[in-house]
Amino acid sequence: MSTDDAAPLQILYSDEVLLVVNKPPGLLAHRSKIAACETHDLLSSLRAQSGRGALRLVHRLDRATSGVLLCCDDHAAHVKLGHAFEHREVEKRYLAIARGWPEAEAGLIDHPLSGERKNSPAKPAQTRYRVLATCQQPWPSGRWDTSRYSLIEAEPLTGRYRQIRRHLKHLGHPLIGDTSFGKGDHNRLFRMHLGVHRMLLHAQRLNFGHPVTGERLTVEAPLDDAWQRALGLFECTGLTSEGPGLRSEGPGPRA
Repeated sequence: MSTDDAAPLQILYSDEVLLVVNKPPGLLAHRSKIAACETHDLLSSLRAQSGRGALRLVHRLDRATSGVLLCCDDHAAHVKLGHAFEHREVEKRYLAIARGWPEAEAGLIDHPLSGERKNSPAKPAQTRYRVLATCQQPWPSGRWDTSRYSLIEAEPLTGRYRQIRRHLKHLGHPLIGDTSFGKGDHNRLFRMHLGVHRMLLHAQRLNFGHPVTGERLTVEAPLDDAWQRALGLFECTGLTSEGPGLRSEGPGPRA
């Protein structure tokens, strides 16, 4: 698929230095040597769509993950935002649907993770989680007549490679749709019963200090149709804001 053929990206917030986009699932955030054959990526498309050729990603999302992605085209602001991410001054909230029911309704997954490179050393990694809802479906799986699932809110406190996906697997409750760390039989059930062919991990909310004004901003991304169908299993409402975009929480401390 060429950039010209792609649907326009949904812009959630934009000002003179920042641009926040709702990343679709299945789209690379940027070109890389690992995926050198790819001809379509979010950053290239965003530069072409906005006319802001100097845009750079402030952080990353996996190809399979959707949601809030922050970009910047001012060098000083980019450095400041990078510092904020590194020092845990940015609040990131994700929605996930996982196999099974965790024993604890909330907790902290504190489990070191290696990096993207093979044989890289493990580094400290922490993810807070909270179970928002559970359900049990009459879908046979393995030796069971039914299948259990959990809707989870996850807050990564560190930024390790595929952290939420790997931490939920470590907890014993892998993500639905995750072809690397998930369970194929449950992925197939969601495809068969709901037509869901994506990984159910969504960066729902990002709260950060504006690098120029110091104002605290909260940007939220709406869920796509596949997510809405999956949420129907839990009969949940009110998980996103009334509409996508920005909420201001007033001026914050300036660094």
